[in-house]
Amino acid sequence: MTHEALALRILIVAPVGRDAPAIVELLESRGHLAHVCSGLRDAGVQVEKGAGALLLTEESLEREQITALLPKLDQQPAWSELPVIILMTAGERAADRLDRIAAASGGITLLERPLGAATLLSSIEVALRSRCRQYQVRDLLEAQQARETALRASEERLRLAIAALRDADRRKDAFLATLSHELRNPLAPIRNAAEVLASPRLTSMQLRWTQSVIQRQSAHMASLLDDLLELTRITQGKLQLRRQACSIRGIVEAAVETARPLLDKKRHELGILVPADIPPFVADPVRLAQAVSNLLTNAAKYTDAGGRIELTARLDERLMIAVQDNGIGILPEQLGGLFTMFSQVPSAIGRSEGGLGVGLALVKGLAELHGGTVEAHSDGAGKGSRFLIALPFEPAREIEAPVEAGPAVIPYGQLRVLIADDNRDAADSLSMLLSMEGYEVRTVYGGRAAVLGAETFRPDVVLLDIGMPEMNGYAAAKAIRQQRGGVEICMVAITGWGQQEDKLRAVEAGFTTHVTKPVDPNLLRDILRGVTTSVSAHPDPAARE
Repeated sequence: MTHEALALRILIVAPVGRDAPAIVELLESRGHLAHVCSGLRDAGVQVEKGAGALLLTEESLEREQITALLPKLDQQPAWSELPVIILMTAGERAADRLDRIAAASGGITLLERPLGAATLLSSIEVALRSRCRQYQVRDLLEAQQARETALRASEERLRLAIAALRDADRRKDAFLATLSHELRNPLAPIRNAAEVLASPRLTSMQLRWTQSVIQRQSAHMASLLDDLLELTRITQGKLQLRRQACSIRGIVEAAVETARPLLDKKRHELGILVPADIPPFVADPVRLAQAVSNLLTNAAKYTDAGGRIELTARLDERLMIAVQDNGIGILPEQLGGLFTMFSQVPSAIGRSEGGLGVGLALVKGLAELHGGTVEAHSDGAGKGSRFLIALPFEPAREIEAPVEAGPAVIPYGQLRVLIADDNRDAADSLSMLLSMEGYEVRTVYGGRAAVLGAETFRPDVVLLDIGMPEMNGYAAAKAIRQQRGGVEICMVAITGWGQQEDKLRAVEAGFTTHVTKPVDPNLLRDILRGVTTSVSAHPDPAARE
């Protein structure tokens, strides 16, 4: 029986004679649905299921039965007043019981017997029309309540969205301020070193010092930008893991090597506990080592000089890698936001070793890419902290031994390099570096000049900036490839844009490889060494024409 049918049925309690069957027959002849109850107790059960009206005879009004029915009538919602029709003989019998029913139901209709069928039908249909209006009121109330609930939910979502936007705006402002601070830090010694280089009284010792300062600080700036780029790739779902067989000891060694300069600078004691019986497993060793080194660097930053840091690993269904320190600690209310982008513990802001607040977010992203998690624990301010990476363990059969690369013979004078960059300082400084290392270099400052230079200079390598006016690097690369011998040229895209789609676009434009600014000189040397191997087969420049 449908809910609508239950809501309009007439419940009948007529325990004497043929009253009940006669009433049912009468109602059904007019298309109404009737249900005969065994007593008032049963009627109370049926009321809960749904009813349009309740029809009683005076013989059903036993005190005990009424006591069972009244709670059901009392429990009706505010919109409901179930119509109750009672068939009585003349007189005042059971008046007190009628009052109790009237109080609970909201009102009763008394019909004196004997009465005609038309009177009974009319009374019942009036009751049903009243009941239908109650259902209409119910529907209106429920619709209004639904609208109010939806409005409250919408207001709550709006409130949360506004709060999120304000929080994002606050984080953005804090990040920009931090980024400005962090970039100015390495720029200051670089600028000072440049001034020292310009001095006519420069000594050989000072020259070596300025060289180390510039190398170290520019590497620090590149690291900051790389972290931002990596985190952007993760949040956009564009960072792909290169899974392979690896060892936990190799990952730990790589991570410690990366974090070692800061650990040594602050004279931290590093304890490492990595069981030898953890078998090889499948993961991206570079990314996993990056995550662990970020935790070590984070611990080193926020632990006072001479502190204690412990790096441990264990296999317990999952691979567990933990970094614990005795540093400044974390307040309980700050633990939840640690792995959010640009998040920094307030007590840590202003420390000289501070960063952009992306390191822990990067750890979280790398752990999740491996199907794992990262957690932070601390007993409070000044009580140190513990970070735990938990990864699913996929055993690997074996680890291939790395192939040792033999020393490359570099025929400097036989390699011609064309540099094209509209930033003259960048082009000229790179040209000077490569010229000092023995390469034959030509420098131009635009895309069209690069195409013309490639045609006349016939380079083996073209180092091509992308964002140049008039003709960008992509268009220049395509034009160079169409020249005679252009297919054989090694073309390197050098750009500040390092997203995956940027690399794909570079490949489509005809570039051999893609390098993100600022260029690591060692990476560039490796690229040139790779080219010289093929060039050495044709030492005569005329053979390459």
